[in-house]
Amino acid sequence: MPAMPAELPPDEAGCLPGCSEFDPPFELVEPVAVSAPVLFNSPHSGVTFPPSFLAQTPLSQADLCRSADLHVDRFLDGPLALGMSVLRVNIPRSFLDLNREAHELDPTMFAGRLPPPVNSGSLRVSSGYGTIPRLVAEGVAIYRRPLPVAEALRRIDCYYRPYHRLLATHLARLRQAFGSAILIDCHSMPSHSGGHALADIVLGNRNGRSCSPELMRLAFHWFESLGLSVACNTPYAGGFITEHYGKPGLGQHALQIEVHRALYMDEKSYVPHEGLARLADAMTGFAARLVRSEETRVGKECRSRWSPYH
Repeated sequence: MPAMPAELPPDEAGCLPGCSEFDPPFELVEPVAVSAPVLFNSPHSGVTFPPSFLAQTPLSQADLCRSADLHVDRFLDGPLALGMSVLRVNIPRSFLDLNREAHELDPTMFAGRLPPPVNSGSLRVSSGYGTIPRLVAEGVAIYRRPLPVAEALRRIDCYYRPYHRLLATHLARLRQAFGSAILIDCHSMPSHSGGHALADIVLGNRNGRSCSPELMRLAFHWFESLGLSVACNTPYAGGFITEHYGKPGLGQHALQIEVHRALYMDEKSYVPHEGLARLADAMTGFAARLVRSEETRVGKECRSRWSPYH
C-alpha cells in the first residue's frame, strides 16, 4: 500500500505574510482515505471580493461574476466523498486568473513599466483576459484607471505562485505514491458562443497532448451515456493549467471539463436550479469510474483505500 509523501511546511505551502485579502485564498481538501490519484480543481469558482478590489472598479459584484464559473465547486463534493482530493479557490477570476501564465499581462493596464519576462502578445491578453484581467465577460472593463505595476506583481506573488506551488506539489505527491496522477480541471461555459449553441459538455486535452486517449474516452462515454451532448477540444481545448500540468509521458494527465451553464443555473440571474443536483451526480459518477479505471491504479495494491496520513 503506497504512502503519501509529507506535505510542504505551512510557510512554504501557504501564501506570503501580509497577503490576507482572502481567508483562505484557496484550500486543498483531502479525503481521509484516498481511493485514486485524482485531483479535482475549480480555479474560477471564487466569489470573495476584497473591499480594496471593489474600490478599484465601478462594477458591482454581480457584474464581476460574469466571468466566474459559478457553482462549479459544488459539483466536487461527490469526488471528495469517493476518496479524491479537491482544490477549492476563493479568489475571483476578475481579480486574478489562475488559469494563465504568471505574467500574461497587458502593459496598457498598468501605471509603470512591467519587469521582464512578460507575455503581452498572447491571444488571451489581447482579448482582455490575461493573468490580471482587463475585462469581464461581454467585454466590460473592470478598472476605473490603470493599476500600479506593484499591485499586479503583488497579486502574483501573494496568490498565483503559492496556488501553483500547491497544485504542482500535490500532483507530484500523487505521482510519487501511485506512479501516476490525474488532474480534472472543472469549468463552466455559456450556452451559446458566436451565435451558436454549444455542446452540454466540452472536454479539452490540448488536442491529445495533455492526457491519455483512455482518459478522454472514459469521460466522453460517461457523459454521453447520460444523454448529454459532448464535444472534444472545440471550442475549448484547455487553458494554461491543462497545458502546463498535462504530461502523459510522465504519467501525469490533465483533462479540462467545461459544463454548459444553462444545464444547472439561470444564465441571467446566476441562480442555480434543479439541474445542479443532476450535474453534481454526473460528476460523482465520473469520479466513480475513475476509481475503477486502470488509469487510476498502479497494480493490485491500489484497489484498496489507503490513508495519506500514515
